Amino acid sequence: MGGPDYAELCQLYARYAAALDAARWDEWPEFFVEDCLYKLIPRENHERGFPLATLMFESKGMLQDRVYGIRETLFHDPYYQRHVIGAPLIHAATAERITCEANYAVLRTKLSELPTVFSLGRYIDEVVVTDGGLKFASKLVVYDNELIANSIIYPI
Repeated sequence: MGGPDYAELCQLYARYAAALDAARWDEWPEFFVEDCLYKLIPRENHERGFPLATLMFESKGMLQDRVYGIRETLFHDPYYQRHVIGAPLIHAATAERITCEANYAVLRTKLSELPTVFSLGRYIDEVVVTDGGLKFASKLVVYDNELIANSIIYPI
């Protein structure tokens, strides 16, 4: 592959899921470079080239604002998430950048309710090598389900 090895890439995904599942929201922006893109988009819109996204953040600062919103301004029934992320498939790689994708499933558990499948889809990612290790330059969260729950509070 050249540059970072496959195990490093797998660890990036594993650490990402672990941070979100443990509600360590302050860690979420740290998985991204300063000038990044995080976009949550329905599969149909992505495949048809439609730009409309459910959520879109265009910088690490915007991700930090979202974390502030999760902690301070959004009111909702509490729930837990559990991410299951498949092995990443590498499409292209250089010593500085990896273009890859990985399937994901997010399960949600609300207190005193049975777990449900919250979101299914794939991540389409641009990962770059930084002094701090691998980070996401771009993360497209392309979800398969046409319907989404009342609201998306936590990152997927």
